[in-house]
Amino acid sequence: MTFTPANTVAWMEIPVRDIDRGIAFYSRVFDYALTKDESGPNPMAMFPVTDIGTGVSGHIYPGKPAAPGTGPTIHLHVPDTLEATVERFEKAGGTISGEIISMPFGRFQYGTDADGNSIGLFELAKG
Repeated sequence: MTFTPANTVAWMEIPVRDIDRGIAFYSRVFDYALTKDESGPNPMAMFPVTDIGTGVSGHIYPGKPAAPGTGPTIHLHVPDTLEATVERFEKAGGTISGEIISMPFGRFQYGTDADGNSIGLFELAKG
């Protein structure tokens, strides 16, 4: 039997040095509220998801980010336009690298968050 998941990625975690600063950064960039949850063994703040059964989400948590250029890149959907999200990303303290990359299914731009994590800002193609 072959298992074919709805999404290859099940969950993602982004380490941040300071959870409150991380919450402020990602809330500002994506224009939604991440709320600290201290009910588990470690504090975290979950990204919103509308359907946990078929959607993919994740959280930020207090941890040590990988050295620059050595960790994975997490691509996150932009809430409006790529350009508007890039502007908020930079104003919040992130760094953008390179140009916008376009493909038939969307476009994205690479950046580094305030903790040095590699983040892709992704906008699905319209239509």
